[in-house]
Amino acid sequence: MDHSATSPVAPEVLEAMLPYFTEVYGNASSLHSFGREAREALEAAREKVAGLIGARPEEIYFTSGGTESDNMSLKGIALKNRERGRHIITSSIEHPAILEVCHKLEGQGFEVTYLPVDREGLVSPADVEEALRDDTILVSIMHANNEIGTIQPIQEIGKLAAERDVYLHTDAVQTAGKIPVDVDRLGVDLLSISAHKLYGPKGIGALYVRKGTRMESITQGGGHEGGLRSGTENVPGAVGLARAAELAEEIMQPEMERLTALRDRLGEFVLENIPDSWINGHPVRRLPGNLNLGFARVEGESLLLFLDMKGIAVSTGSACSSRKLEASHVLRSLGLPPLMCHGSLRITMGRSNTSEDVDYLQSSLLEAVERFRSISAR
Repeated sequence: MDHSATSPVAPEVLEAMLPYFTEVYGNASSLHSFGREAREALEAAREKVAGLIGARPEEIYFTSGGTESDNMSLKGIALKNRERGRHIITSSIEHPAILEVCHKLEGQGFEVTYLPVDREGLVSPADVEEALRDDTILVSIMHANNEIGTIQPIQEIGKLAAERDVYLHTDAVQTAGKIPVDVDRLGVDLLSISAHKLYGPKGIGALYVRKGTRMESITQGGGHEGGLRSGTENVPGAVGLARAAELAEEIMQPEMERLTALRDRLGEFVLENIPDSWINGHPVRRLPGNLNLGFARVEGESLLLFLDMKGIAVSTGSACSSRKLEASHVLRSLGLPPLMCHGSLRITMGRSNTSEDVDYLQSSLLEAVERFRSISAR
């Protein structure tokens, strides 16, 4: 139950990828028949990924994953548009792939406004509007948070950015393939995707760049991917991402409904049966399979290890920060004191999870919380 950290490669995805490791192994930039065959697969994959988010194939650039896509977006826009302005807007709960890049850019003469969120993790469009300035060149707000699952009002933010002729990037790593994502409806100019979050392979992702967007390449080399991202293309990975995108689109609606029902049943059980417990993030406007729970007088890491011994995988925060001892920056941004932050647990369900799994988790959580609270009370 830690699908936001990663997901297993779907059998159909693996099957689609296998020929491109051993049979169709040509370099997609080669001119001979082996290269042309690989290029055809690459462009077919580009078209399928574009279809998942309502984009055009020529607006899709393959990357190594969400982190690289985020880096390309922020650095590429900043470097290309610095003569126009050096102001960037983001939120306090972004993924480190955004926040760390923003800190880096601050050291290079850029100014970054970090918008706060409310108790439920929402960025206010009014705050975005107030923060916009004449020298603002980019707004980067994630579509949904990886820890608390809150879905941001990107469509409203997109309208504000468009009115001021400011580029808008969104990290859609947690939403693409899980909920409907349409670049035109959202009004974004750049959007990041990672394959391993939607039952594709690790090491491949994509960046959507709206046609006409002015950005600089941060990777110099052979000029691959339209000159934006040099390096021999990962054809098997691209094929895998494309097949994963196809599968996600086919089952998205029923899977959304199923996971939402499981999530809500689990949340209701915890709130009704475990005193001094709460839900972090928005109660309704959140990812279907995401539930971030808080428990007073219990350490989240203790719960995680107890559940792990019972064969249940969960998280105390994002996978990227799970080895850190400090309180989650996301939970701190909600206004939670450190003790409440440390008593939180992230549960993210996926395709393999069943109603029986939820039953087992419920009884295991009840047992764990009662045990650790009884120990701490002695």
